[in-house]
Amino acid sequence: MKIRRITGPHVRRRHDAGAVKPPATGAEPSLKSIVWEKLTWLDIERPTENETRYLAENYPFHPLDLDDCLSRIQTPKIDEYEEYLFMVFQFPVFNPEARVTTPSQVSIFVGEYYVITLHQGDLKPLVSFFKSCQTNEKMRQESMGRSSGYLLYLILDRLVNYCFPILNKIGDNIESVEERIFSEKSYGTVRDVAVLRRDIISFRRITRPQTEAVEVLEQKEWPVFKEDPEIYFGDIADHLRKIRDTLDDYKDVVEGLSDTNDTLTSFRINEVIRVLTVISTIMLPLTLVASIIGMNVWPMHLNEPGAFAGIMIAMVVIIAVMLVFFRSRHWI
Repeated sequence: MKIRRITGPHVRRRHDAGAVKPPATGAEPSLKSIVWEKLTWLDIERPTENETRYLAENYPFHPLDLDDCLSRIQTPKIDEYEEYLFMVFQFPVFNPEARVTTPSQVSIFVGEYYVITLHQGDLKPLVSFFKSCQTNEKMRQESMGRSSGYLLYLILDRLVNYCFPILNKIGDNIESVEERIFSEKSYGTVRDVAVLRRDIISFRRITRPQTEAVEVLEQKEWPVFKEDPEIYFGDIADHLRKIRDTLDDYKDVVEGLSDTNDTLTSFRINEVIRVLTVISTIMLPLTLVASIIGMNVWPMHLNEPGAFAGIMIAMVVIIAVMLVFFRSRHWI
């Protein structure tokens, strides 16, 4: 089998697209389909070997592509064949327990008369879009009445638009952390800043290769598409570039907040240490006076009624003198 790269690292053209058909088994594949005129949309959630076996028996898909559908470590790519395109994309899904954005893979086969999507079911826009096309005839007509390329555009557009609410949530979290950093209740901000930085880095890691793959769709003419890819996929690429630039800005903001938080934390620690140092310094002469008096070597009549009051007055005077001295030196 010969492979010839035609556009960047994400696109490969394989001329041998024949798939070896494995023997059928008794297990029924779990899949849903919508047929409208000549176009078929086949959706598979949580694909297993049963589903990939069904695809191998009914479509001219390459075995390596079917294996990629079961793998969760694929990077975004586009493989071009004479009869179809195979694409792998990753879209962000926020994990509230880990407080981090994680990638969710969707594999897409696009032919002239079919679109096949395989995913884990956690991409809500894709699941919702498929259900809408199932139940709404008008939605089916608008989405599937033109071509497979246009349906692919709608799928990717909904998935990319789903990134913006997650992006806005990160922006809200940054504002919340910023307010806490400059407030008196700044406990735990170091951890919050670290979580935000990890979330942004994860989001950027998902978005960057994605942008490159969509730009390839924008720049090349594809035989299976009837629409102008530059118009439709260019719009998606613009959205992804906007997301990428926003994440870069967020990264700079979080790094600045981290430096600011470190500076403010050091300042607060220095303030506490200064106050404690002043208190300790004031207590030193008082401790010395109390120690000398407690040695009973100096002929003092401590049993006299005014002795204790005199000692207290002397200590207050010492404290006042030291405070005036510290104030004059701008130490407090």
